[in-house]
Amino acid sequence: MPQSSVRRRRVFYIPGYDPIHPRRYRELYRKEGAAQAKISGYSIDLKGKTGSARYGWQVTAEIEDERVTADIDVLVWSDIVRDSMAQGILGTYLLLARTAWTYFATGALWRLMRLRKGPVIAALYPVGSLLVQLALALLLAWGLGRLLALAHPWAAWGGLVAVPVALEWFRRQDNRFFAYYLMHDYAYSARYRGANPPELEARMSGFTDEIAEALTGDADEVLVVGHSSGAHLAVSVLADLIRQGRVPKNGPALALLTLGQVVPMVSFLPDAHRLRADLRYLSARDELTWVDVTAPGDGCAFALCDPVAVSGVAPEGKRWPLVLSAAFTRTLSSERWRALRWRFFRLHFQYMCAFDRPGDYDYFRVTAGPLTLAERFEGRPPSPSRIERAASKYTGTVA
Repeated sequence: MPQSSVRRRRVFYIPGYDPIHPRRYRELYRKEGAAQAKISGYSIDLKGKTGSARYGWQVTAEIEDERVTADIDVLVWSDIVRDSMAQGILGTYLLLARTAWTYFATGALWRLMRLRKGPVIAALYPVGSLLVQLALALLLAWGLGRLLALAHPWAAWGGLVAVPVALEWFRRQDNRFFAYYLMHDYAYSARYRGANPPELEARMSGFTDEIAEALTGDADEVLVVGHSSGAHLAVSVLADLIRQGRVPKNGPALALLTLGQVVPMVSFLPDAHRLRADLRYLSARDELTWVDVTAPGDGCAFALCDPVAVSGVAPEGKRWPLVLSAAFTRTLSSERWRALRWRFFRLHFQYMCAFDRPGDYDYFRVTAGPLTLAERFEGRPPSPSRIERAASKYTGTVA
């Protein structure tokens, strides 16, 4: 290993489309960090922050015989997510129709399917699930109507009351089915056909300011982590940061780690000019290091798909990202893999969890270890199974 270059690190974590309070990420880090430390033979301790406007925690770790502190902040947009989900039952079915039409009519769905079937099946799941729920509600209404008709023919219409009652029951059970949650997730990206909604653009501008401030501090590395749909937000935020000339030449090392990314779900849409321009721009910059980690075992991510290349915007001189596989079937024991294999949402978060047979990717070494992201993966070749063929119909970067 190279000599330690990080004593203090600033980490900014951008979650995916998630309405839950960010404390879940602190508790996930606490639990899984302790488990990984026990497996890998290092120590890691966590405590919450006080008196900060941002939600975060501080980590003190001794890894590879070096002591490091890391201040981790969550860049919160869960309030925007919650507002976007406040559609009601009828509103959700209208979103279903509009979102399905967007992906079908633009041809994006077929191109995404040819790229990776897993995340497209995950995208079709809420459509199918909600339609099945509607069919069951109508079937219940028909059965109730037949029963009421025994009393009087006109009473059969009373069976229709079963439809809203049944649909409301399904909605309240969504913590088991995830149909409404996933439908709103995909609908949010499709609402403006790949362009960012105004409220999200405003929040991303704030994220850029926060990271720029950290780059003027005393950290040795500023690391931005984007998970799931948070990955493409992180790409745009850092592209803005560099374009604005806010990366000091002699400041902390700047790094981007994208995990379980679903970039093509947005970049393949016709009006995603902003995202495609940011992918193209960031992929050739030398102000940062960008590592993209996915795994074929994660059915919700576009595993090993180079987000720049598959979007058809790879420039000459492309440097990033370094595409790596977390290789769940090798880094998780056979027992652990069997326990998690069909828990698709849990696997989508595995990148931030403990591996009982860890390889060269370890989330806690990356975020709390003594090496920068560039040093940790220096000389590491990209995954030989990566997908780089341009697959998007839309490659324009100017609106």
